[in-house]
Amino acid sequence: MFDTYSDGQNAFLFGINPYGVRREGLVSGGGNDRMRDYSLSWDVKWKGDAKMYEDHFTAEMVIPLTSLKFKEGATKWRFNSYRIDTQSNERSSWARIPQNQLIFSTAFMGDMVFEKPLGKSRTPLAIIPYINALSQKDFEIDEGLNNLKVGGDAKVSIGNNLNLDVTINPDFSQVEVDDQVTNLTRFEVSLPEKRQFFIDNSDLFTSFGDQRDANPFFSRRIGIAVDTADNSIENKIIGGIRLSGKLTKNLRVGLLNLQTAKDEANEIPSNNNTMLAFQQRVFSRSNFGMFFINTQSFEKNDFLDREEEYNRVFGFDYNLASKDNIWTGKAYLHKSFQPDDSEGNISTGGTLRYQTRKFNLFLKGVSIDEDFSSDLGFIRRTDIFKGFVSAERVFWPKQGILQNHSFRFSPVFIWSPSLDFKNTDYDFRTSWEAQFKDQSQFNLGMTNSYTFLFDPFDPTNTDGAVELPGDQGYHYNSVEFEYTSDLRKRFSYNLGSEIGRFYNGNRFSVESMMTLRFQPKVFLSLILNYDQISLPDPYPSANIWLISPKIDITFSKSVFWSTLIQYSNQRDNLGFNSRLQWRFAPLSDLFIVYNDNYFVNSFAPRFRSINLKFTYWLNL
Repeated sequence: MFDTYSDGQNAFLFGINPYGVRREGLVSGGGNDRMRDYSLSWDVKWKGDAKMYEDHFTAEMVIPLTSLKFKEGATKWRFNSYRIDTQSNERSSWARIPQNQLIFSTAFMGDMVFEKPLGKSRTPLAIIPYINALSQKDFEIDEGLNNLKVGGDAKVSIGNNLNLDVTINPDFSQVEVDDQVTNLTRFEVSLPEKRQFFIDNSDLFTSFGDQRDANPFFSRRIGIAVDTADNSIENKIIGGIRLSGKLTKNLRVGLLNLQTAKDEANEIPSNNNTMLAFQQRVFSRSNFGMFFINTQSFEKNDFLDREEEYNRVFGFDYNLASKDNIWTGKAYLHKSFQPDDSEGNISTGGTLRYQTRKFNLFLKGVSIDEDFSSDLGFIRRTDIFKGFVSAERVFWPKQGILQNHSFRFSPVFIWSPSLDFKNTDYDFRTSWEAQFKDQSQFNLGMTNSYTFLFDPFDPTNTDGAVELPGDQGYHYNSVEFEYTSDLRKRFSYNLGSEIGRFYNGNRFSVESMMTLRFQPKVFLSLILNYDQISLPDPYPSANIWLISPKIDITFSKSVFWSTLIQYSNQRDNLGFNSRLQWRFAPLSDLFIVYNDNYFVNSFAPRFRSINLKFTYWLNL
């Protein structure tokens, strides 16, 4: 890990295993969140190999400075290296990391001192063209398409510290397909960004606000729109730019601008999507940020109402991270603007986390006005005032089979400001979590819940069903457990279950994932989820299945094949996605991607496509 600006915020990560298989990634936000601050979707050119012997292995990594950004004249970088030995269940790091911290945290690094000051960064101009031959058919409307698409990206280094990324007619056909999920809530689900153009320096744009309740910028909104039937469809991206990096030692800047195409048949205008962000480091590892988002159609459209002409959001964030990472948190204030609607529209909140080896405390408060809106954001719901507390005591036994175990109490309350702060939701959750010395884990929890439905709602999503009455509150309780086996074994699994009341009925759920490895060539996995929703007449009951097997085969260090099958009767879809990748040169690939989707009940074809895509990374 290289923190090339020694700011404790971001780092470049390079890894290799005994077979010489490489990976690279980006650590952002101090490396405090396992899901949000750690991304392996980043690609850059470097070399590495390894060799195994009878009782040890050696590895060599050759990382050119042209693949990194750094300050001219720097005499040292913050640095750390770590090794995970799964056989002996040992993790070793060069700089000491406390047991309760993540191993990729940027708070705990040493110094790598250079023999002489570094010169200017000489990152070359990179041109990445693509050609995509596409054949597809939509069986619902009986319409086919054969097409040849061309486009590409360019990466331009501006000075020592800034990157300019340009994309023209981008194509994301090779991106791994989204995992389907069962959704029993009234709200949409947030899925991770996997498109390469949006990954580099993504924390500059995506870290504002509250990631669960009020994220003002969610890059997956770009390239997706809603048609006249209220269905989400692809909205072509014409092109765009992204400028990101350092202006000074402590000041980062990000500018993102993308233009989407007009789709008059579906009443979708051509929108310009812009975000400007600044982040100033303060103290040792904290920062202060501000941003401006503008989504606007610059042409007159008869199908567009005035209030849909533009959406703008402006905001400030303060992110706290102490030097020893014991205290972390944030505070933010955002405001949105729409035509003829500029009063109120506030989203504000804050979090504070205290984390030590024995005690963990997390506090959160969020307030979102009823009319706050961000067209490029992920806002789960508005008109809420939310409070959340999580208190945990961790025990570390000196003997026995447990590595550690903990008790946690986590109440959450939601009130509606427009209804005189009526309490609309609460959850009281108590849990016991245990981690065993063989790396297996066990969780046991109990939850007492209350949900007030403003509108009628059917959690089973059954066509034509009688919905649960709105303007009514529902009390229910549940018990759940989850066990994860030793992931080091050839066969490992995760099994969880929840049973209890659900609105005015009952729920029984089982979630499981099984993996089988034939190292180093084959990795098999199976997700099997089942939800039994039993509601009293005349409301619907349902047995909801999600079955998803996956096969990953590594033929060599340059040829990979992945096939994912997803069956969901809630979404009435059986999908097949098969992707063959040949990396014939560094960061240059040939992809063959086959997609096939069927309706579940009738097993009739729904949508089918095959892509042959060629990309080539050229340094000038």
